[in-house]
Amino acid sequence: GLQRTSGVLASLLLNLEALFTVTLARLIWSEPIGPRVAAAVAATLAGGALLIVDGRATSAAAGWGALAVVLATLGWAADGVIGRPLSERDPSQVVLAKGAVGALLSFALARGWGEAWPVSAASVALVACGAVGYGASLRMYLQAQRAVGAARTGTVFAAAPFIGASVAWAMGERAGGPATIAAALLCAVGVALQLTEGHDHMHTHMPVAHDHAHRHDDGHHDHHHDEPPDGEHAHPHAHDGVTHTHAHGEDSHHRHEH
Repeated sequence: GLQRTSGVLASLLLNLEALFTVTLARLIWSEPIGPRVAAAVAATLAGGALLIVDGRATSAAAGWGALAVVLATLGWAADGVIGRPLSERDPSQVVLAKGAVGALLSFALARGWGEAWPVSAASVALVACGAVGYGASLRMYLQAQRAVGAARTGTVFAAAPFIGASVAWAMGERAGGPATIAAALLCAVGVALQLTEGHDHMHTHMPVAHDHAHRHDDGHHDHHHDEPPDGEHAHPHAHDGVTHTHAHGEDSHHRHEH
C-alpha cells in the first residue's frame, strides 16, 4: 500500500482499524456499542470512504494502494480483537511471543521472495522502529485492552494516524486535496467522540474466583495479603457479589450485558 499511495493518505486510512476493531469486538466478544460510539464509527467510515475515492481519483495505482492499506487495518484489527484474552497475561511475555513468531514468519517470507539483506544503517533503523512501534506500543496496547476493552482501545488508537499524517506532511508530502482534508476532519470527529465518551451506570458483579493481573487501588481488589503487594501482580483470588455505580470500561470485571 505504501508503495502505491502517499504517507499522508495511508496514515489517515489507518483510522479504519478503529472501525474494524469496534465491529469485530461486537461480533466476537459482544462488547457494547452505544450511540456515541456508533456516531464515531460512522464518522470514521465516511472519512475512510472519502480517502479511498480520493485515491482512485488520483490514479488507479493509488486506489489499489489505498485498498491494500485498508486490508492491512482489517488484519491488525482482527489480531487485536481475537487476542483480547491475552490482555490478562503478562504483557512482556505476550510481546516476546508475538514478536518471535512475527519475526520468523517475516524472515521466511523475505527469503521466499528473494529479498536482499538491508544495509547495516537500515538494519539499526528497523530495529529501533520495531522496538518502539511494535514492542513498546503492543505492550501498552495490551494494558489498555485490559482496562477498557478491545473496541474502545481500538477507537482511541485512531488518534495515531493523525500523528503519522502530520509527520508525512512535515517531511514534505503534499498529497491529497479537499477530499483528504474533509476525510481528516471526519476522522477527527470520530476520535473526539470516542475520547469524550463516558460510561457510568449501576451494575452487578456476581461472586467469582479467577486469576489475572490486578492492582489493589482499582476499587475491585480489596482481598488480604500477608505481605502488601508492590504494584500489579497475579494470583488466584475471589470476589464477593456487589452492586454499585461508577465509571468503568470493558475490563475483565465489567463485561456485563447492556
